[in-house]
Amino acid sequence: MKNSGYNYPDRILKSDEGPSVVAFYARHYTHSTEETWRQRIRAGQVSLNGRPASPDEILTRGDRLIYHRLPWEEPEAPRDFGTLFEDDDVLVLAKPSGLSVLPGGFFLENTLLYLVRQRYGAGCSPLHRLGRGTSGAILFTRNARAARLLTIAMKERRILKVYLALASGTTMPDTFTVDAPIGPVPYRRPATVHAYRPDGRPSISHVRVVRRLPDENATILEVTIPTGRPHQIRIHLSYAGFPLVGDPLYQSGGIPRADGEDDEYAALPGEIGYLLHSWKIRFPHPARDEDVEVVCPPPLVLSPG
Repeated sequence: MKNSGYNYPDRILKSDEGPSVVAFYARHYTHSTEETWRQRIRAGQVSLNGRPASPDEILTRGDRLIYHRLPWEEPEAPRDFGTLFEDDDVLVLAKPSGLSVLPGGFFLENTLLYLVRQRYGAGCSPLHRLGRGTSGAILFTRNARAARLLTIAMKERRILKVYLALASGTTMPDTFTVDAPIGPVPYRRPATVHAYRPDGRPSISHVRVVRRLPDENATILEVTIPTGRPHQIRIHLSYAGFPLVGDPLYQSGGIPRADGEDDEYAALPGEIGYLLHSWKIRFPHPARDEDVEVVCPPPLVLSPG
């Protein structure tokens, strides 16, 4: 699917004064070389204060730059999602595995954010994130007041999120808690990924065995997370020695897999292949004096019954 392209704005700060347009882009957006940026600017893909820019123009504080990225082919992704709860303030949606929540990498219109705004309007924003391979319930707000109140509730840990996961092994205790801190660690592509890090941010996952599958050497787990760090469940279960079945990135110890220093095909954080489902979410409704709990039925392989 080819998208419609995108405009990336920048405003020049005092610290950015002095260099040329091409130097600014080469320094701030290193995914492309200076020569590539020069070609884009000459082709009219960059505007400065509302007019076509020249590569060697000098920037001053307050200047406005816009990079007009041309349409590109996005990777395929499922575009169907369900609505589990809807009113004027919030949406709880059923996200399919394989659909990114936010734009990133090559994804722009094949994202849940884009699709939700197409259906429900530009005021919708996700309160939290789910990994591309994670399915299930995700909470969106529909206005600024709801976003403000639910963001406070999230920080105060008044929002309950319960997941189902298919983990490797069957020897874990019936219940256990993982409190390994999480933070960025060096990687190859991208330069950092989130993983176990001794001086990372505090993170807690409460785990309960739902069903052991000895013939598959796997276990269905219920995981409740008071905190919500990136890839937290994947990291915590691998840290505990029970990584998600099929997880291409994390290995025992909560660290990224490394097949070799020169492995240019190392797994990316957004790659899929594991089974993780956002099963239940409970939140204080921003306009009612009550909690709302929403359940998203899991895929059959993760069924608790």
